[in-house]
Amino acid sequence: MSELADLAEKLKSEGERFAAIFSALTDAQWQAEVYTEGTVWTVRNVLSHFVTSERGLVRLFEQIRQGGAGVADDFSIDRYNASQQEKTKELTPLELLEQFKSVRADSVMWVLGLQESDLEIVGRHPFLQQTTIREMVKMLYLHNQIHYRDLKKALGSKQVHT
Repeated sequence: MSELADLAEKLKSEGERFAAIFSALTDAQWQAEVYTEGTVWTVRNVLSHFVTSERGLVRLFEQIRQGGAGVADDFSIDRYNASQQEKTKELTPLELLEQFKSVRADSVMWVLGLQESDLEIVGRHPFLQQTTIREMVKMLYLHNQIHYRDLKKALGSKQVHT
């Protein structure tokens, strides 16, 4: 299997796993608080973050692939995340889940449309800083796994199956 096919498969399988996990949540679980420092984020906010960050990142990756530098030096992840939460505040969990499935399918297709050499292109990622598209794509699924650990802790005894 090519590296691109492997990356795409990891994104696809992780996306399916998360779609199943979020689909199984109760109304109460959607409201469970995951992060309480600063702005409180519920499970619903975490899914919104998955949708908006991935949508924005894949656009950024394409800009880098086309020769762009990546994010500006003064880019603020916190400011971006807050603005994206505001934009999605009216969406229901079900609407966010459908958007997640769509965004992830788009990400998989984008990766499958790359050339192997595109993985070596370097640009500025909002968190990783200067790195290759390869590492940026890997971070798409690692990022969600990091938040999922926090989500599982927040759900405690109401924990979802992995």
